[in-house]
Amino acid sequence: MSGFARDPKYYGDRLVYEPLERKWAGYHARHCGCGRDWLEAHAIPAGFTVIPRGKTGYYGLVGPGLTEGVDEEKLTADALWEAVTGKPGTQTWYESVHITCRSPESEAARKEHYKQLYASAQERRKQAKTEPATEAQVRSPLGRRRAGSG
Repeated sequence: MSGFARDPKYYGDRLVYEPLERKWAGYHARHCGCGRDWLEAHAIPAGFTVIPRGKTGYYGLVGPGLTEGVDEEKLTADALWEAVTGKPGTQTWYESVHITCRSPESEAARKEHYKQLYASAQERRKQAKTEPATEAQVRSPLGRRRAGSG
């Protein structure tokens, strides 16, 4: 989903707008139709800078009217809309900023949380690999199909 973000791991202390590529390419195709890439044809010439986010293919945009020189309590994508579609933005709602903390401490806590959350499932998988099927499992229609006898 497109939106404003702060992610110190990828963007430092900058506020960025993370556009959903498919969504903005669709806006561009419907409203402009020039057949060119919307970033290169419109966003970059309008003064927006593309900031890559690691090696994932995702990116953030910064620039005038979008993330620079704006009231962070009243964020809209109107400036980008106007650059991409050539029409004034009419966004009537304000967007919040998604803040992601990826400090080493928070990453370690997140990993530990998921390790505990899935510990019982991991244990069941280990047991399933080492314990033979029960007689009831073998006799079930599903068991016979798996064994190739059904």
